Amino acid sequence: MIQASLLQASQRRELIGQLIRFGLVGLGSTLLYAAVYWPLATYVMWPVLAVVIAFAVAVTAGFFLHSRWSFKGHERTEDKKTKAQFLAVQTAGMLMNAGFTWVAVDWLHGPTWWPLVPAVLITPFLTFALNRWWVFG
Repeated sequence: MIQASLLQASQRRELIGQLIRFGLVGLGSTLLYAAVYWPLATYVMWPVLAVVIAFAVAVTAGFFLHSRWSFKGHERTEDKKTKAQFLAVQTAGMLMNAGFTWVAVDWLHGPTWWPLVPAVLITPFLTFALNRWWVFG
């Protein structure tokens, strides 16, 4: 009974540590995404296309940081399957953000910063869950 309780506490600590590390990397990735997206969307191109470019930049940095730091301790190798799963999760996040952008900017005619709100408040939680349990789990 005590051993099971200690194991559960250890697993909780591991999950909390991963969530904190994911949050820090995610914050950096989100800032990188916003730094690439906003100027492109505002001054250079169609905002939905800017989402794709910004996501590509952020995903490239995020994969290495998440696989080597956020989810350290899972001992999952970076094989083709892991990379494909990570890409699938990030693609889902990108599609969500593209949808937010299309609705906020193209449909509601809002400013280009509007879609950053759900991109920061919704997408990271979904991608954490999917990365934790499917990609690096």
